[in-house]
Amino acid sequence: MATIGWIGLGNMGGPMTANLVKAGHAVRGFDLSPAALTAAAASGLTPATSIADAVAGADVVFTMLPRGEHALAVYLGEGGVLESAAPGTLLVDSSTIDMDSARKLHDAAAEAGFRFVDAPVSGGISGAEAGTLTFMIGGDPASVAAASVFIEPMSANIIPTGAATTGQAAKICNNLMLFINLAGAAEGAVLADRLGLDKQVFWDIASVSSGDSWALRTWYPVAGVVPSSAANRDFAPTFTAELANKDINLAVAAANATNTPLEIGEHVQQLMQRLIDAGEGARDCSAIVKLVDGTLGETAASPAAATDPAPTPAPHA
Repeated sequence: MATIGWIGLGNMGGPMTANLVKAGHAVRGFDLSPAALTAAAASGLTPATSIADAVAGADVVFTMLPRGEHALAVYLGEGGVLESAAPGTLLVDSSTIDMDSARKLHDAAAEAGFRFVDAPVSGGISGAEAGTLTFMIGGDPASVAAASVFIEPMSANIIPTGAATTGQAAKICNNLMLFINLAGAAEGAVLADRLGLDKQVFWDIASVSSGDSWALRTWYPVAGVVPSSAANRDFAPTFTAELANKDINLAVAAANATNTPLEIGEHVQQLMQRLIDAGEGARDCSAIVKLVDGTLGETAASPAAATDPAPTPAPHA
């Protein structure tokens, strides 16, 4: 069993470390949020007092952070991972960040003598808790293979994606498709209702027909159809509109950098921004249906409390 350092113990990092502890690893973690540290400690993690304290003596260091600027600060800043971990330590960044930041981390880690992989995840909070996440891992084959051994207790799928930064590329493109599918499910659901179709009957048809998607099966934005839908709980967040907007903006930025037109993706990004501008950023992203059915104005004054960390320069995700 290994000694694992972990930075970022929010809604994803906390349950992920719990699964590593269950697998028998010794996990020492740090987060700027005392509440996050306390919650992780209740699952067997050893709280650290700093990044340096968390990574001291670690065989592998994981980071799970909200944005690229947070990852850069945690790795490259004073007292950060590259300054504090032992040379040669395996470093695994499971944050979802922009391509430029991912490249900078790979280059800086290699220059400092570290093994590094970008390994973002798909599966959400429920997947983090159940240990059924999909990991997309970019980096040199030896480092990817080494990281996979530690990732196994947190995952249902481990997929090497190729060279450095391709894990982030896969995550960005996957989430782009997810949010487009979600917007399509919302429009289809509202139109079906207004054409007189029973909501369950229509979902039963779409879920076994060409309209099927993960978003339809898991995030269907109509109450009383899919048990896992946030619509059943007044759009209390499983994945906030703010985080969805962050992720789809990563795709837009990558598209701009590669001269790739994203006409549909850019429109869905605008829809997510409209939710945020209406005060719904802390609600679940499937509240996008409110822009279709006209109910947004009825609830915009009282958004649900956020369960994801606000985008502040903190090691917390």
